[in-house]
Amino acid sequence: MKQLTKAVIAAAGFGTRFLPQTKAMPKEMLPIVDKPIIQYLVEELVEAGIKDIIIVTGYSKRSIEDHFDTPNEDLLANLRAGGEKKAPLVEQVEAIADLANFVYVRQKGVYGSATPLMNVRHLIGDEPFIYTYADDFIVAEPSRFTQMVNLYKELDGPVFSCMRIKDEADFKRYGVVAGEPVRDGVLKMTTIIEKPGRENAPSDLASVSSYLLTPDIFEYLERSSKELKQGEEFQVQPAMQQMMQEGKACYACEIKNGRYCDTGDKLEYVKTVVDFALKRQDIGPAFEAYLKERICK
Repeated sequence: MKQLTKAVIAAAGFGTRFLPQTKAMPKEMLPIVDKPIIQYLVEELVEAGIKDIIIVTGYSKRSIEDHFDTPNEDLLANLRAGGEKKAPLVEQVEAIADLANFVYVRQKGVYGSATPLMNVRHLIGDEPFIYTYADDFIVAEPSRFTQMVNLYKELDGPVFSCMRIKDEADFKRYGVVAGEPVRDGVLKMTTIIEKPGRENAPSDLASVSSYLLTPDIFEYLERSSKELKQGEEFQVQPAMQQMMQEGKACYACEIKNGRYCDTGDKLEYVKTVVDFALKRQDIGPAFEAYLKERICK
């Protein structure tokens, strides 16, 4: 089994649901209190043992590169002038660039979740990797990536992060999986159906947020790309389904102690900000008191 050290983050979307805010600022840089969404993903990946992070970007995404770069000397000089009070901030901004080895690739090709993967095929080579999106994540303990990596080490096959569907509308938002139980919370998958609706769903287990993939996915994506009709989106799920049909063992990992945060949705983004703010020791108690005051009015 090859060591897992690489991850790919898809971050090329336009973020139209957050216009006009995202006209010039990437949606991935929207703050969860005082830290951009994408930094939470990066920190979670690093915690799970990832060292090389490939971010697939697009138009107006330069600020992502700037964020993970060495901090500007003018900023550092300003912080250092603040003395001991701002010394922790110097450490924080300098540490960001050292989280991982970052590579940036501009997305090219048709629209769809498979295109970022084909854009980085030459960088992945014959190694396993994590593929995730920059506008959602799962808060869990241990982290979802740690849970996925541990399962990969045990079963030596692709792993999909999954959550139970609680809202009827989510059957039309996510891919739904089914298969043979390995143990509680783990399935050897036979099926993944994208946005089936409740009536066609094979289970209530949704594939959300991320995948741990082996390099043979690229062979199936190559086949899938040749079957695309004009105007169709190039999605990753058909290639995954073909893998399963041809006997490739793929596993659904129901993330334990997890809460899914869809920060690409306005309401869910606001909920996430509120939840994270309430957990903060520095502002949580005062913010909670403010919310109670507002609700009681």
